Amino acid sequence: MLNSIEHGEVLEIQMNRPPANALNEAMVDAISSAHANACATGAQAIILSGLPGMFSAGLDVPELLQLDRTAINRFWTAFLSLMKSLAGSPVPVVAAITGHSPAGGAVLAVHCDYRVAVTGSFKIGFNEVRVGLPVPRTILLAVERLVGGRWAAQLATQGLLLSPEQAREIGLVDELAEPDAVVQQALTWARQTISLPLIAMNRTRLLAKNKFIQELQAADDANVATDYWFSEETQAGMQRLVENLRK
Repeated sequence: MLNSIEHGEVLEIQMNRPPANALNEAMVDAISSAHANACATGAQAIILSGLPGMFSAGLDVPELLQLDRTAINRFWTAFLSLMKSLAGSPVPVVAAITGHSPAGGAVLAVHCDYRVAVTGSFKIGFNEVRVGLPVPRTILLAVERLVGGRWAAQLATQGLLLSPEQAREIGLVDELAEPDAVVQQALTWARQTISLPLIAMNRTRLLAKNKFIQELQAADDANVATDYWFSEETQAGMQRLVENLRK
């Protein structure tokens, strides 16, 4: 499900679960393990990338709908733990958004330190509400850190999906790149960042988002998300989504 690509002191973790890099528990655990291993074995920065045209389409809803409450709670715990790990990473993490990035894909990206998105007819955003799933509080905080409260509320409440250009305009992504240059620009940012004195840079980077990291550590969003997952509205919305995917 993942490819590890070494760029010297920078490790690229490429999601490789065709066709959509959908996030199930195994995929989430694989990313978490790859990130932890990279940090433990000397990587100075990490790139999280996807497939050409597809960063990640978000949760693997057809698979997750088959799970019972215990398994869903375990998934949400793992998913939100991964967000904590990315946000509090001891080394910088840059998202190379190689294509579509709705819902869970966008969530991955906003917990990274920096985002380079591909240009073209791709979409990024938080469309959870459109399928009946409330956006967890800590994810809203992650979006708000980037775009401010007004845009965060509009994006999440209305379930908006933006073009890469629109996302860049409001600060949801930091740079745009042509399809064949997304990873290279992410690598350029990573190398420029780690050319700075590492202890000073990493200490300052983490201090700059200390309040956000503390919020993540204290949150109980996994249990809240599990409760909503089994609500009548959310289950109905997810079933409609699966039916549309089948069509």
